[in-house]
Amino acid sequence: MTTHASSPPQPFISLVEHPRLRIVAFLFLLMAMFLATLDNQIVSTALPTIVGEFGAVERFGWVASAYLLASCAVMPLYGKLGDLIGRKYVLMTAIVIFLLGSLTCGLAVSMNTLIAARALQGFGGGGLMVSIFALNADLFSPRERPKYQSYASLVIMTSGALGPLLGGTMTAAFGWRSIFLINLPLALIVLCGLFFLLPNRKPDRQPRIDFAGAALLAVAVTAVVLWSDSSEIFGSLIAPRSLVVVGVAVLCGLAFVLAERRAPEPIIPLSLLANPTVALLIFISIASGAVAIGMVNYLALYLQTVYGLSPTTAGLFFIPITSGIVIGSISSGRLMSMTGRYKPYAIMGLALSTLCFTLLALYSREAPLYAVAVIMGLQGIGVGLGQQVPVLGVQNAARGGDVGAATGTVTLSRMIGAATAISIYGALLARGLSQAPPVPGAGPLADLTPVAIHDLTGAAHAAAIAGYADTFSAIFTFAACLAFAGLLAAMSLKPIALGAAHHGPGTVKSPA
Repeated sequence: MTTHASSPPQPFISLVEHPRLRIVAFLFLLMAMFLATLDNQIVSTALPTIVGEFGAVERFGWVASAYLLASCAVMPLYGKLGDLIGRKYVLMTAIVIFLLGSLTCGLAVSMNTLIAARALQGFGGGGLMVSIFALNADLFSPRERPKYQSYASLVIMTSGALGPLLGGTMTAAFGWRSIFLINLPLALIVLCGLFFLLPNRKPDRQPRIDFAGAALLAVAVTAVVLWSDSSEIFGSLIAPRSLVVVGVAVLCGLAFVLAERRAPEPIIPLSLLANPTVALLIFISIASGAVAIGMVNYLALYLQTVYGLSPTTAGLFFIPITSGIVIGSISSGRLMSMTGRYKPYAIMGLALSTLCFTLLALYSREAPLYAVAVIMGLQGIGVGLGQQVPVLGVQNAARGGDVGAATGTVTLSRMIGAATAISIYGALLARGLSQAPPVPGAGPLADLTPVAIHDLTGAAHAAAIAGYADTFSAIFTFAACLAFAGLLAAMSLKPIALGAAHHGPGTVKSPA
């Protein structure tokens, strides 16, 4: 409920009043989140089999990109619709769209139809993520929220760890179509559970959907994410067609701001973005996405090239990261619930990330493997400590009627941070390898795979490792700078307690 700063505190009223039914409803939300986050991971190991059946290897990357583009484009829209008409049916609509997309993927007859079906799936998946985080704010008071949000973070982490394994196992046992069709019974169970357990809390406001703002934002976001993948699509981040995409993003962004100033119910209220706390938290979300999500594949490549590890052995080094995320997420969730403070955990998390990537940059080839494992474990703890902060902080700072829009905005910012960072890391990798001197007797370093480097001996092997180590040193330095920028933003946050009345532009949050 939206109040004025001078109004008396309003008590928090949960969407589900009975405590046990509230936990059951939350478990159904976690199941829905598991579906949305698992799907992108589970597809990765099935892609070679899909390409073997359909061909069109040149469109290989679009199976994942179509889902990412579509989900990012609709995240703010789903958040705003939940604010306007209630979150229950908005979430159920997202599940139905995701279900239809999964069915269409399972019945695809060509690579083009699969890509289109993945886009449809993404339109549902983006709504799932935003609506679930926003419903968490309706189910639990600000002080309870961090504890339950940590469980949601663990679901995201678990799906990332299990996805590739499940994808490979199911593809081998039942065929690649099974990885999409398995969503159907699970989604139907979630739909039924949410229909009976969740009431629909319809806001006391006349729904006025900002179609112009939604369309402009969708195009701008799609252009940004498309540009982040332009190294693969257009050959370079600064290729002429890449710059055209940037121009489209800028023009649509400016038009979006003008449209939101006139809209009675803007998709993203500009007054919300004028709040310094929200602006800082969105920047923290971008930086966190860049170093937590964007760096995963590059750490794996680093271990395989510089240390000569096999993919399986390199995968074992992600156990410390996973364990660290569990420790950091559960610990910070419980401590935030006890103290109501979120700023310290943003600072600690980004400080750890800054330290870890600085160490990797300085000792990219001298560090023993056990030290690398320790550093990766500390990075996992840093990710776990801070990953809940942007969502919790923005929900706390937003007006009661704008929680969905705020949640959609901060969730989108994390995805954009990850997508853009992945592209920049890739550009740094390509530049470093192209500028490295040729490996004696083996040719350009950029042409050498991890397996080829492993087969080299003597001076050639040492030169290849040195070239990759220097390249990754530059990548880790950039990641450390991103984390440090996020750390400065975290240190600039006001020490506002969860559930406390918040004063500032576009804010007023009723205390619990």
